[in-house]
Amino acid sequence: QVQLVESGGGLVQAGGSLRLSCAGSGRTFNSATLGWFRQAPGKEREFVAAISWGGGSTDYADSVKGRFTISRDNAKNTVYVQMDSLKSADTAVYYCAASSKVMATRSRDYAYWGQGTQVTVSS
Repeated sequence: QVQLVESGGGLVQAGGSLRLSCAGSGRTFNSATLGWFRQAPGKEREFVAAISWGGGSTDYADSVKGRFTISRDNAKNTVYVQMDSLKSADTAVYYCAASSKVMATRSRDYAYWGQGTQVTVSS
């Protein structure tokens, strides 16, 4: 079992930055692929970024490449996503998730989810 709790969401102007954190617990947290997903109103949940258990591999959705950076600190059982140059299109509820599948990018491959944190980007 893995428990995940996101924090760091809020309201930011377009062009600004936010850093989301996700604190995890559970025996398998440090060996899991960790991912960030988001869901905007009326839209399906979409992949944002993923990071391997050791942090050596990362993957990003095309829409966030060059603007978002995922990282993890296994000593703190925490995964982060630094979001820069934010756009109104980034407005969504952001979720962190844990998967036993290496570098998973599909939501159905993630068994554990946080409750989500709202990010609102004003234009």
